[in-house]
Amino acid sequence: MFGHTKKVRYAVVGGGQISQQAFMPGVARTNNSELVALVTGDPVKADKLAKLYGIKAWTYEQYAELLASGEIDAVYIATPNFLHMQYAVPALEAGIHVLLEKPMASSVAEAEQILAAQKTRGAKLMIAYRLHHEPGTVEMITRARNNEFGELRSFVSAFAQNVAEANSRGHNGYWGGPVPDMGTYPLNAVRNLFGLEPIAVHAVGTKTPDRGFNFHETVAVTLRFPGERVAQFTVSYATASSEFFELVGTKASIHASPSFMFGPKIGIRYVEKTSEGSKEHKFDPVEQFGNETQYFSDCILNDAHPEADGEEGLLDMRVLAAVERSLETGETVTLEPMTRSRHVEPDQALKLKPAKEPAEDDMISIIPQSA
Repeated sequence: MFGHTKKVRYAVVGGGQISQQAFMPGVARTNNSELVALVTGDPVKADKLAKLYGIKAWTYEQYAELLASGEIDAVYIATPNFLHMQYAVPALEAGIHVLLEKPMASSVAEAEQILAAQKTRGAKLMIAYRLHHEPGTVEMITRARNNEFGELRSFVSAFAQNVAEANSRGHNGYWGGPVPDMGTYPLNAVRNLFGLEPIAVHAVGTKTPDRGFNFHETVAVTLRFPGERVAQFTVSYATASSEFFELVGTKASIHASPSFMFGPKIGIRYVEKTSEGSKEHKFDPVEQFGNETQYFSDCILNDAHPEADGEEGLLDMRVLAAVERSLETGETVTLEPMTRSRHVEPDQALKLKPAKEPAEDDMISIIPQSA
């Protein structure tokens, strides 16, 4: 295993925008990973991307053959959410390590099946929470855990874009809409900043009559946590771009923006306010997809357990499912109290230099996401 280079050999499953724009360029920034294969149902993507990266293309019908070929050690799965289980489970059962895009699946039951498959063979599973390896984010989480902001009381956030109706993100119902797609970011942020799991969820959503989305395109979520803590976030596919979060404690508050996005020119930034004044904390852009790949490959090569494992993905999934139920019923959904066994560590922060991203017009067979 791992071939003669002692690098982890990855196949990309799904040749969509996130793979072309971010993951595939990012792998080249690592020193322990290499891209060797692509799985796609698009023959144009197969031909052009295979030539561009010097890799072998496989069809989805050949997936089982690829898993048994001995040519790969791991897969990065970036298919639409409702297909995650279909490709994660066979890989894990074949002993192939899986880096799985978030959200983990399109239901709690599917996420549990993925986790069960991981345990059958011991292949490693990591959910692609790229911000768990971004220095600014890791610093904020670490400082919050060390009580540098005092007793935490509230979290408020917005993450929004004006998404084109023709983009694939707009045609897969709730599990393709803004809550699983964008809500995962503020949800995962507050869970890690608070170091707690929510115990109650309420959501309201709106739809614009003249747009063709088959889900609530703007959703506001309220979460109640143990210890008298509350969080609120809004996500949307139908507004001008917005991304920020504000965390308020008894000693200080922080306002982070940019807070969730990635790119060669995007560095995380937060302003800390106390009774003594304010201080800006700025971080250089990093290769977020390369960072997570470097970290996961280190776990594989050193037989270490990745922090953002299936448990982390499942804990987000149960909240996303509760948001869906609240939208359907109009009621507050109560969640069973839970605790997480792992948390983000300071040494997870990596500083790989950003790779050059292809322009949107240069990506192959991609419908632009912006309206």
